[in-house]
Amino acid sequence: MPAAHPISSVNDFVIRFANVNGSGSASANELFARAILRMGVPVSPRNIFPSNIQGLPTWYEVRVSEAGHLGARGGIDMMVAMNPQTWDKDVASIEPGGYLLYDSTKPMPKSKFRDDITVIGVPLTAITNSTYSDPRQRQLFKNIIYLGALSALLDIDPKVIEKLIGEQYKGKEKLLSSNVHALHLGRDYALQNLKCPLGLRVQTADKVGDRIFIEGNSSAALGAVYGGATVCAWYPITPSSSLADAFTSHCRRLRHDPETKKAKYAIVQGEDELASIGIVIGAGWNGSRAFTATSGPGISLMQEFIGLSYFAEIPAVIMDVQRAGPSTGMPTRTQQCDIISTAYASHGDTKHVLLFPEDPAEAFEMAAQAFDLAERLQTTIFLMLDLDIGMNHRLCRPLKWDDAKQYDRGKVMTAEMLESGTDFGRYLDVDGDGIPFRTYPGTHPTKGSFFTRGTSRDRYARYTEEGSAYQDNMQRLLRKFETAKDLVPRPLQANAGKPTKYGVIYFGSTSPRWTRRSNSLKRAATSSTGCACARSRSTPAFRASLPSTISSTSSSKTATASCARSSSTSSVSTRCALCRSCTTTARRSRRVLSPRRSAIISTSLKSRRCARWCRDLLLNDVIVRAYWMPAFTGMTGRRKSPSHDLRRQAEIPPSRTAEE
Repeated sequence: MPAAHPISSVNDFVIRFANVNGSGSASANELFARAILRMGVPVSPRNIFPSNIQGLPTWYEVRVSEAGHLGARGGIDMMVAMNPQTWDKDVASIEPGGYLLYDSTKPMPKSKFRDDITVIGVPLTAITNSTYSDPRQRQLFKNIIYLGALSALLDIDPKVIEKLIGEQYKGKEKLLSSNVHALHLGRDYALQNLKCPLGLRVQTADKVGDRIFIEGNSSAALGAVYGGATVCAWYPITPSSSLADAFTSHCRRLRHDPETKKAKYAIVQGEDELASIGIVIGAGWNGSRAFTATSGPGISLMQEFIGLSYFAEIPAVIMDVQRAGPSTGMPTRTQQCDIISTAYASHGDTKHVLLFPEDPAEAFEMAAQAFDLAERLQTTIFLMLDLDIGMNHRLCRPLKWDDAKQYDRGKVMTAEMLESGTDFGRYLDVDGDGIPFRTYPGTHPTKGSFFTRGTSRDRYARYTEEGSAYQDNMQRLLRKFETAKDLVPRPLQANAGKPTKYGVIYFGSTSPRWTRRSNSLKRAATSSTGCACARSRSTPAFRASLPSTISSTSSSKTATASCARSSSTSSVSTRCALCRSCTTTARRSRRVLSPRRSAIISTSLKSRRCARWCRDLLLNDVIVRAYWMPAFTGMTGRRKSPSHDLRRQAEIPPSRTAEE
């Protein structure tokens, strides 16, 4: 049943597999993605799965892109429909001119198909029933059979798949031969009964280079090993559980003494998230590098101990693999919804350092860096992953490590320093950076001891409720946060080639999409369009990067971005979009450009206090979500949708705007 105008494309299409969770399809679908990768064509797979163990729908989407576009494109060119429960939805999602592969063992009414797609039937159940007698074998090999059919339809080299199967079942010859046999059952049927290849084809290329294919959770766990972590305390929660599992596997391979075979690490599963972070803080207090892996609900439960780490100044690392909330939310869906809850975790005046990796390579690097930052700053450091990075394979640059690197243990007072008479105050700032010296337990028999407490104290860790001592301590903690700005990863900036009305700040797993979008805008730019972009990699923002992107004069009454976007015409009163506590009056706004021509937005505020607070929140902490920032220059009357303006000005077609 061919379509009138079938899609024709080589090394550039999106295919989705619709399966039932627990049917064993994950292995076959991953073999499909890896086979195309082995042929030198970049792929970007995404596993969309339910939070139950078995029975609900699951999808596996693979974007094939020789050009290397790794973000979700939108639209499905070919659907492998193996789940009757989602049939109607799956068929409806196919692009006009696309392809549908399904199990044609049982006839289906014509109303279940579409006239504008090519329908390809393969009697998968009939083939498995005639070949295998065991019910479980029939279920599992059905997936390999449709993989074989796809190899013929899409012109994928079967020898590449055979080699992958050989690697997967090395030493298990019986499983190896049976899987290869099932592969050829599907391929032979397609070659004999169907038109092969289709308009969609895979052609050998050389576009992968030295990049590797790895999950973010695994690379972050490996970064923890290389970063010197010896303690992991965790409680299972999707989607972070595989990070702790990966750390266990890496430690078994890398953290056993070669002579005694003894483990040089401790992995503890606490009774809950609160116990887990408590173990981490205890280990950090004792001088170990320790971390926990969790997600949003776990962060909610850890609040009290996070406050203890902040106020008592004990190093800790939390790897937050974010998922959709609030509450239980959607445990197997991606969101970046923990940014605010982690940046100001716990009650009282707290500010935390957050790291935003864009892919597994940065997850590895930032995981290792987090332990240096935790000990240098003596506080909790958050590595902000999400499900999209953590539980999906990503194509990224190779993981690199400098064997000459020395760990930064921060300010640790030794027995020699104490013996020489150095003044030790656990919360004494000796050089103005806000970071005091600490001692490890047992450093000296009579000197350097202190009482660790979560209550107020003076510079020498003595309990006090004096307001002046409390204020002194809190101001020192703010100075320490300022010091962090010189230590965190700097943002990556892509300035527009000319003055522009638009700019975007983005972070984390949104990077592939925004990188592609910004490139599209540059190519389509006219005299009135353009886009300046900045990828935030941490909060607070790296200090040296601020002057090139913002106006940071302390005496100015200006605020940028969100405050400015709260109104766009003259004499309009509204509440501040950030703090929602003061009233702003937007007069005629000016576009302020730095020497590097980065777009800045400014507007007058009635409240100087609000202006300073919001500027600090937005720019120094970079607690922002990706949004367009119109500069309001020459804009009057009713505002239009930013996405609508961009499509019109850059002449981007309404479909597939996510990437192209």
